[in-house]
Amino acid sequence: MKKRIIIIEDNSSIREGFSAVLDTVESYDVVNLYANCEDALNNIAQDNPDIVLMDIELPGMDGITGTSKIKKQLPNCIVLIITVLEDSEKVFRSLCAGAGGYIVKNSNISEIVQNIDEALAGGAPMSLSIAKMVVQSFRQQQDSPLTERETEVLQSIAEGKSYSKIALDLFVSKETIRTHIKNIYRKLEVSSKADAIKIANSNKWVTGRPI
Repeated sequence: MKKRIIIIEDNSSIREGFSAVLDTVESYDVVNLYANCEDALNNIAQDNPDIVLMDIELPGMDGITGTSKIKKQLPNCIVLIITVLEDSEKVFRSLCAGAGGYIVKNSNISEIVQNIDEALAGGAPMSLSIAKMVVQSFRQQQDSPLTERETEVLQSIAEGKSYSKIALDLFVSKETIRTHIKNIYRKLEVSSKADAIKIANSNKWVTGRPI
């Protein structure tokens, strides 16, 4: 059975280029192309992709948030980031959001196919530098007093998101977010978002700048 693929990329040349490459592979079926995450998410159940090729910098919802939402709806779907820079911090954050690896935009046909096949076989196509960042982050997060959800909330705050936006992204109420914030303050022994982010940043539990 052919593997169903959708491509989410706002640059039409890159979008069509990837589609043309993948159409040459007999085992792949490119079922849809999108210029933004919102349209893709509206049709995700109908498209039912095995693989999503996801740009990070998109109009509206970014590829990191889009990756997280797709993985919540289709946990078995593999999201591969298509990016210009191999060592981008945003690529790393995408992996933390659930992406299974990434493909560099200027890759040749054989590299693109090889990376997709590797992901479908259970691998995680990525450079050594990104792999080291993932391993390092995993080790550091082992020492964090915060739960995975609390870390997710604090990361969103570090990115400048409002409580309402975080609640919307995580499918919970604003009151639940406030409760998480209180627990974060208590565990980190702080009384402000800035101090919480400063401590989490210094320990690399989140990425971002203190506010």
